[in-house]
Amino acid sequence: MKHSDLLNIAKTYGNPVYVYDSEKIVTQFDRLTNAFKGVQKLKLNYAAKALSNITILRLMNSLGSGLDTVSIQEVKLGLLAGFSPEDIIFTPNGVSLEEIEEAAALGVRINIDNLSVLEQFGSKHPDIPVCIRINPHVMAGGNSNISVGHIDSKFGISIHQIPHLLRIVELTKMNINGIHMHTGSDILDIDVFLYASEILFETAKNFKGLDFIDFGSGFKVPYREGDIETNIEELGKKLTTRFNAFCKEYGRELTLAFEPGKFLVSEAGVFLARVNVVKQTTSTVFASVDSGFNHFIRPMLYGASHHIVNISNPHGRERYYSVVGYICETDTFGNNRRINEISEGDILCFKNAGAYCFTMASNYNSRYRPAEVLWHKGKAVLIRERETFDDLIKNQVDVKDLFVPAREKVSVK
Repeated sequence: MKHSDLLNIAKTYGNPVYVYDSEKIVTQFDRLTNAFKGVQKLKLNYAAKALSNITILRLMNSLGSGLDTVSIQEVKLGLLAGFSPEDIIFTPNGVSLEEIEEAAALGVRINIDNLSVLEQFGSKHPDIPVCIRINPHVMAGGNSNISVGHIDSKFGISIHQIPHLLRIVELTKMNINGIHMHTGSDILDIDVFLYASEILFETAKNFKGLDFIDFGSGFKVPYREGDIETNIEELGKKLTTRFNAFCKEYGRELTLAFEPGKFLVSEAGVFLARVNVVKQTTSTVFASVDSGFNHFIRPMLYGASHHIVNISNPHGRERYYSVVGYICETDTFGNNRRINEISEGDILCFKNAGAYCFTMASNYNSRYRPAEVLWHKGKAVLIRERETFDDLIKNQVDVKDLFVPAREKVSVK
């Protein structure tokens, strides 16, 4: 997308606004597929939590992707978007047995990550195939908020609990059709990921009727020019060789599954916000935009660094700015960033805004959530309308006769 295209989108649909490039999503999907072309059976299950707009889900379905879901609502979104139940895997954490049973009744694949629910589900539904999520006790990336395979993580069944797990499976006679792990986002060291994979292979030997092994995802994408990223091509070569060898040892071809989210949509998305105020203080120049962590929380929640470009003045001289929001708390998008000179009314473009940005947006400060636009084949298509005041109060119950306004109270002397 050109800067002129983005400026036209901001003018047409208002700001702030999220914009996603369908071509980039397709490119990332093809890149991951090609990296594992040596695998006989490959299944990519898009992680819906990254960006769950139904149009994006339909795009993924058209590419042949499956869907990784973590809530019953995501399951229903996937079905509404046209996914077949067998192409949806339900991988929740800490949900009730009732929610898992509801998903199973819809025909989707079930992935269970704790012994308590595994025993309850297996006792009641031994004929329903179940995938088991293993915690390999491997740390991926440097951010503990998004690394979920380490020993202190709440996710998965510990590898040290395998004997207990096997006893439950034996007693309930349940059908285990898959083994799964997810080490978390920002995989930097391929060898660490391959080490975790070996733990998964070793665990898989305990189950004779597997259909697939799911290696999760967490592939790191670049956030700025020259930034490091997961070498997907190298990982593809090494894991393909090892996976094919394991299948030969296991005695039949299994499906190699992944659950890419950020890898597919992060770089495809940008977030556009208008500069309301340029404010000079004794030590800092602030550029305050018409948004905040209500729309774009990753910098505040994770310390994520998103590249910021002034698309209204891309060739102006560079100055240092702290880009902040309009929330009545500290909401800083970037400190002391070198950006082309900013004037009030300029449009700033935040890169890598496709994953975990809109999906984590809120109505904090009673602000409306932004519109979403898909850039597809050279045209802008609105895929979510900007919220209005009616949306804000739609589900509120205004009990008008519960209280009397102070001005209407009669003073008693």
